[in-house]
Amino acid sequence: MNEGLTGEQVALRATVREVAEGEIAPVAEELDREGRFPYEIVVTLGELGLMGMTVPEELGGAGLDTLSYAIAVEELARVDSSVAVTVAAHTGLGTMPIVLFGDDEQRRRWVPDLAAGRALGAFGLTEPEAGSDAGACRTRAAERPGGGWTIDGAKMFITNSGTRITSCCTVTARTGDGAVSAFIVPADAPGYRPGPPLRKVGWRASDTRPVHLEGVELGPEALLGPRGAGMRQVLAALEGGRIAIAAMGVGLAQGAFELALAHARERRQFGRAIVGFQAIQFQLAEMAAEIAAARSLLYTAARAKDSGAPAAKLAAMAKLTAGRLAQTVAERSLHIHGGYGWMEESPIARLYRDAKILEIGEGTSEVQKMVIARAIGAHE
Repeated sequence: MNEGLTGEQVALRATVREVAEGEIAPVAEELDREGRFPYEIVVTLGELGLMGMTVPEELGGAGLDTLSYAIAVEELARVDSSVAVTVAAHTGLGTMPIVLFGDDEQRRRWVPDLAAGRALGAFGLTEPEAGSDAGACRTRAAERPGGGWTIDGAKMFITNSGTRITSCCTVTARTGDGAVSAFIVPADAPGYRPGPPLRKVGWRASDTRPVHLEGVELGPEALLGPRGAGMRQVLAALEGGRIAIAAMGVGLAQGAFELALAHARERRQFGRAIVGFQAIQFQLAEMAAEIAAARSLLYTAARAKDSGAPAAKLAAMAKLTAGRLAQTVAERSLHIHGGYGWMEESPIARLYRDAKILEIGEGTSEVQKMVIARAIGAHE
């Protein structure tokens, strides 16, 4: 189903699928098992222009729209969520806030290398004591005599924050007026200390760490946008981020469905392929219908964002729906695989582990329901 895509978008889907199946799928299990960051794959994706898809061409990006970006992320997640989240976090959180809110000098300094995949960007919002309650930020930015800032605090669960090609991490911090501001922190700044990689249930080949900020001294040029505008910038970034996570959910569900269908055609019980049993047929039919519905919602949200229309409600709906669907389809697929699906060597085992975080990252399902409830007028 092409969902009314343009010829360019159909071609993009085919290109990303070819790369995903040819370059990523053969090593996905090994990367996951070893918890090894896919540097070589990042280089390949950068050469294809997939590390800066939504970045304007004048800054070295591909200048693609949100829908095209969602299609690409979906195809990556169909094969491997670790690579997909590396691209999504780098693009939507690490790069686009600088594109959207940075001044000309900040864009020239950081964006071209980020867009080309020569460097990775991160975004430090979540803290040990502030997850869904992003406004409870405790990291502080104090003004330095003569200009500039000193930042102290800690961030948690920060993607792409400690790779050997990470160039910067945009962090939120409370300034002297109590408001939240955003700062671009170079990864080589003294006092910027990523912790060891976290051991995760899923997304094992992506880079996720705590980040400690200990007396990080920055010049005045590190402030991203106006002072006190940090939460507005966060909300704008999360809108696009939720569309990307929804794309990951649809992609993972599609991949799990395809694994289930292939296994059902091959696996024989009681003298016949199990795809011939109505119980299996009905499960596969439900998966196909639900994935198609979630994909339509995802594309609707992406198109709304591209048109400039309010997209927060649709982005939250898409993430809520796709995150839940990814878990449901992965669980059904594993069940169809039977004992083989419970083995780590089976691709569905990895997809099953990767699915749960889609209801947590970029705002939990409960947060999405809060956003939707406000948007539909279900509040006092």
